[in-house]
Amino acid sequence: MADTISTIPTDVTAQTLRSLESCDDPRLREIVASLVRHLHAFVREVRLTPDEWMRGIDFLTRTGQKCDALRQEFILLSDTLGVSMTVDDVAHEGLPANVTESSALGPFYTDDAPEIAPGGTIARSGKGESVRVRGRVLDTRGAPVRGALVETWETDGEGRYDTQYAERAEPDYRGYLRTDARGSFEFVAVKPVSYSIPVDGPVGEMLLALGRGTMRPAHLHVKLSAPGYRTLATSIYSAGDPYLSCDAVFAAKASLVEPYVPAGDAAATRWTLERDFVLADA
Repeated sequence: MADTISTIPTDVTAQTLRSLESCDDPRLREIVASLVRHLHAFVREVRLTPDEWMRGIDFLTRTGQKCDALRQEFILLSDTLGVSMTVDDVAHEGLPANVTESSALGPFYTDDAPEIAPGGTIARSGKGESVRVRGRVLDTRGAPVRGALVETWETDGEGRYDTQYAERAEPDYRGYLRTDARGSFEFVAVKPVSYSIPVDGPVGEMLLALGRGTMRPAHLHVKLSAPGYRTLATSIYSAGDPYLSCDAVFAAKASLVEPYVPAGDAAATRWTLERDFVLADA
């Protein structure tokens, strides 16, 4: 019995890593092994107590429980810890310099947005100052990308996404359309406003406990995809917004900032916004 007991491994990290040796997927083995090494090192570095570990488990459990078909609290957690944009930075290393920079997809993207006609509106309830958005989708050589899927979503003029309303009956402030032969697109939205990320869940509790800000600068989400090109999830940020330098999810980038121009008294909308996007080859 004594000999048997003496052969039980005592190095938990080494033992855990050895348990991965039979994994047939080399990439999965690489990722999990690195995760194990860093997690174990983190526990030892901060001298994590059993009580703190249980509080962490409770936090992650409640984060999952806050997720549903219209809300993704784990994406919000990833965003506020800077993980989302770090993953994004790694994924876009080595791309041509003229490719449009990406930004956070965010937790409010849904797959139920309706198709809109060119020039149509995504803001069916019209809560906010109207803006006509125009632009083109191009490849890195400047040629138009015909038939590119343009998905867009935003908050209303009060800073809330449609999914944040309990009485949401249908999608609003979101929609999709395709580019024409010139790579052009046009739609009507409302002028974005700054807003606080949700603080009614575990992520909000975390930020408030850390004394961190919860505001995001005004922005319009755009996701672009086309056969033969890398899908791009990005945003157009409003010039002059006071939260550009302190975005709660670290996603604002200088190259994505654009001004909203008054449309003039004769225009059907109050503002205009023009922005072209350049996609990288797949």
